[in-house]
Amino acid sequence: MGFGGTTEVVISADAYPFAPLKPKGRMRNATIVVVRLKGTATEAIKNMVLAGIGKLVMVDNEEVTEEDLGAGFLFRDEDVGKNRVEAAKSKVESLNPLVTVETMSNASVLVGEQFEDLVRRVDLVCITDWDRDGLIRMNEVCRRNGKPFYSGGTYGLLGYIFCDLLNHEYIAPDRSTLKEVPKSVKKTEIYSQLEIALRHQWTSLTKRQTKEVNPAAFFSILTAHEFSPVCAIVGGMLGQDILKALAAREPPIANFFVFDGNTGAGTVTRLTTLSLRNLMSFVKSAGAADAKGVCN
Repeated sequence: MGFGGTTEVVISADAYPFAPLKPKGRMRNATIVVVRLKGTATEAIKNMVLAGIGKLVMVDNEEVTEEDLGAGFLFRDEDVGKNRVEAAKSKVESLNPLVTVETMSNASVLVGEQFEDLVRRVDLVCITDWDRDGLIRMNEVCRRNGKPFYSGGTYGLLGYIFCDLLNHEYIAPDRSTLKEVPKSVKKTEIYSQLEIALRHQWTSLTKRQTKEVNPAAFFSILTAHEFSPVCAIVGGMLGQDILKALAAREPPIANFFVFDGNTGAGTVTRLTTLSLRNLMSFVKSAGAADAKGVCN
């Protein structure tokens, strides 16, 4: 198995479910934190809460603006000027009273030891519509604490989802066997952290693959208002993929999804270092930078 690959083991149907991978139990006991309640987060939250997760922690220190009214369904005219999570709390709770909803409106919880503490007490972290450097920092904290990490956002007609699920195990049907003798395959998917994924090399793509994948979309920095239909598509997929990861019954996104509203098409692409040698080079360079920082 190469770095960033997939391993699989065939198991009989009567051996499933086994305790660590019971899907409904994992979902109903899961605590998920969602940061920044813009259009993408709105749709993701709706899907997760309706599915019946255990607890949702919403973090946002910003106030509702007029632009927020057209990007999702959680806010009304009278909410403009109020804190986003406080304005949304009652509406989220009404979607499913069985889900515990906690709100945090202090930005300090997203930095330093406070963010470390928050990550330690949840099962999965989802950051939406955030800047690149902040996502890299938060992803590193999640990795350090062994917690799955999702990010997503929209830029006008473009949207994306990234996930780092560490070493993710899931169960999938074994399609190589006869239907009369159902078997499942236990697979392990190895994910890369965001900082490494962004070093992906595109030189091996053919012209046809370049047209299908459109690398430019992955690095788009367009400044545009949120577009509600794009938020609905990207946020909906983000929420469904988080549920898929919790249930461990199907392969989640691995590891970037980009939606292009100009064409109505979405593409899943694995962005990762191409070899273990590249990974080791990254680790060595990061270690040298840390050592230099300590010396200074």
